[in-house]
Amino acid sequence: MKIAVIGSGGREHAIAWKLEQSDLVDRVFVLPGNGGTTHNVPIRVDDFSGIRAFCQKEDVALVFVGPEVPLADGIVDFFADSPIKVFGPDAAGAQLEGSKIFAKCFMQKYGVATAEFYEFGIREQSCCMELPIQPREAIEKLQGRCVIKYDGLAAGKGVFVCNSVEQALADLDELFDTYGSEAHFLIEERLEGDELSILAFTDGHDYQLLLPSQDHKQLLDGDEGPNTGGMGAFCPVPFYDDNLKTQIEKEVIEPTMRGIKAEGFNFHGIIYFGLMITSGGPKLLEYNVRLGDPETEVVLPALKSDLAALVLACFDGTLDAFPMEFHPGTFVDVVLVSGGYPKAYKKGVPICGLEHSQELVFHAGTTLQDGKLVTAGGRVLNVVAHGDHLEAAIKACYNKVKQFSFENMFYRTDIGHRK
Repeated sequence: MKIAVIGSGGREHAIAWKLEQSDLVDRVFVLPGNGGTTHNVPIRVDDFSGIRAFCQKEDVALVFVGPEVPLADGIVDFFADSPIKVFGPDAAGAQLEGSKIFAKCFMQKYGVATAEFYEFGIREQSCCMELPIQPREAIEKLQGRCVIKYDGLAAGKGVFVCNSVEQALADLDELFDTYGSEAHFLIEERLEGDELSILAFTDGHDYQLLLPSQDHKQLLDGDEGPNTGGMGAFCPVPFYDDNLKTQIEKEVIEPTMRGIKAEGFNFHGIIYFGLMITSGGPKLLEYNVRLGDPETEVVLPALKSDLAALVLACFDGTLDAFPMEFHPGTFVDVVLVSGGYPKAYKKGVPICGLEHSQELVFHAGTTLQDGKLVTAGGRVLNVVAHGDHLEAAIKACYNKVKQFSFENMFYRTDIGHRK
């Protein structure tokens, strides 16, 4: 079987790496790929006609969609009349990630545990009634301890975590400056607790869970600074146990699955549950409808089962009986980023150290320039290490990070630790 992976980041490198280990797979193409992936094909992720033509020419049986934008734009619907399987939800299901307002209303409708929220700029597909409240009133009602979320896709950067009324109002101004004065957005209560990422493979009816992971979104140590696409991750998470798993399934995952079935989404893909484990139990912060990044770079190395077989089980009705197996120990990922990220940064900077080790080093923003690897994005490399326990994995990962360097390289020094 031939597979096409859509995307160009660290997530897609990790997906291709894992799929290539399967005895079911003859070749994995990456469209368009990056400097670390092989069998790259220079087709844009939004060129659905080009993707289909290539897949037909090369007899590709399965398309694994990495990023969110092609899913929100309807790539699954585009292939609906084709024998080629596309792993991901249809455009209707992708609204769970594509619109924060739609997602919160879905949670409310189907009884998913989540935070109190206020919506502004109702979309036609919203299932909520507009509340007679102004943004400043909502901020003051929550005493400034709130989260402001841009409604649409923002590559993980349209979220502002606020500690005071003054900060929230300033962040609201920044949201308007970035997305326009007519932007649709949410203001929701800021939840306190431990963050947790749960990734589920689903066929729209049943699901299978990967190991739990924890992402580090803020740019700086101690969870300070602006939100990014992710500065590092680890899995599994020590505080996750059977009791918590049962509670998350009952209060978040199972009501979500009921909603997906009730709404009639064509959903053969992945649901990402971004959770906060509060003193009152687990609360859902957000959905993604694809593998998270940088969570993918730890959860796929931790997966012992055949990824290609798992994906096919989402299409052939055997998912509920699929044998999920995992490697023991802990995996840690430290993301090396370009100076200036998540704002302006320099590209085309030579990367040193890649000759030392390619094992569990996933390229995110790299490209080949005159035969040499250079930076091509804000997040450049995902450096992953494995250890018998969390502390051992952290130590191994930071020792590995020392092998790499490029101009103005930056990374957090506290991945795996919380203040």
